[in-house]
Amino acid sequence: NFLPSPRLVAGGIVVGKNQEVMVDELVVIPTLSSLFADVKQVNLKVAKPVIKKDVLTIISTLADKKLENAEAAAINISHIDISDMQLIWSDVDLPVFNAEIVLTQLNQLDTAVIQTVDGKLKADVTPNGDEHLVMVSADKWTLPIGLPLLIDKAMLKMHLKDNRLTIPKIDVALYQGKLVGDAVLTWPAGKSGANWKLNGRLSMNNLSVKEPSSMMSKTVYLSGSLLADGSFSASAKEAGQLAERLQASFTFKINHGVLHGLDLAKVASILIKQSQNGGQTQFDAFSGLLNVSGKQYHLKNLNISSGLLLAKGQVKIAPNKALDGLVAVEVKNSISLVAIPLDVSGTVSKPVVLPSKAALAGAAAGTAILGPGVGTSLGIKAAGALDSVKNLFGKSD
Repeated sequence: NFLPSPRLVAGGIVVGKNQEVMVDELVVIPTLSSLFADVKQVNLKVAKPVIKKDVLTIISTLADKKLENAEAAAINISHIDISDMQLIWSDVDLPVFNAEIVLTQLNQLDTAVIQTVDGKLKADVTPNGDEHLVMVSADKWTLPIGLPLLIDKAMLKMHLKDNRLTIPKIDVALYQGKLVGDAVLTWPAGKSGANWKLNGRLSMNNLSVKEPSSMMSKTVYLSGSLLADGSFSASAKEAGQLAERLQASFTFKINHGVLHGLDLAKVASILIKQSQNGGQTQFDAFSGLLNVSGKQYHLKNLNISSGLLLAKGQVKIAPNKALDGLVAVEVKNSISLVAIPLDVSGTVSKPVVLPSKAALAGAAAGTAILGPGVGTSLGIKAAGALDSVKNLFGKSD
């Protein structure tokens, strides 16, 4: 076919008072055979669109039109070719995408191929009965949200039907370990006023934590092999608020690891109010419970055990990354006969672990009254009991 095809070209398109959508160039190409038909058929080429997250609300509303209620439109958009699409999402550095989308005669989704420009992330959407099958694969891809974790390989199998996305299989290989799980995402249908809802489960097996934990802090971090299991959920009026409303609970255990940058035995042995950062703590097992509420994290039932020491405690991480916690460390074969309560403060990137004020005061009082050794230990024990009572009602100075 050597006949030139007519087309409409528009550039510099802006949609919305806050520029929710910007398009560098839009080309509308009608199918010649449909020019004199009742239903005109066109193909679209969209170059360098920039889309803000607020558009998700509009898209989800349009997607609520069910197939059985759909009517033939005067214009059928049969094919959409999108190049260099950029999604603008606060606090998320999303990659640039290309997409090829095929629609049915009723302008409903038929198939789609969405892929990052670098080819590291790809999604294939195909019809499967009364739903769509979505296969997402990743290869050497870095997460754009939260910690920049490197995904070696990932495969997610999803089922899209109406306003429900079911993910029965999550299979991710990263940092010499495996992450597996499932999830379900639903969103409001029509004008129901319902929330976006997300829930699921995740399990981690033999994940090496050294590199991920050193991303959070270069001074104090962990190494070892992580096992974890738990569930998560979120409910919000808008999709962009789901992360802020996340609720999660995970049990975890790190086997045969090292706490780098902090020698707990040394901190517990030297009863002075002075930073003793440096060194390391080797352990056989480090276990606990992680509770997540939005941007608030609570590490509970912490238990570190080795041939040298036993440590138990809890630490809260505030949205601004500030630490607030208490850990009791019992050093075996030391002069002290009791566990030493240690205050945890500072930030995630620069934690500070010191004997608690009560421990220092108790040790001094016990030593003065009964002498070093037994007196010191009894004073520390009383201080530890006081710290425990404080902890029940929220830590105070």
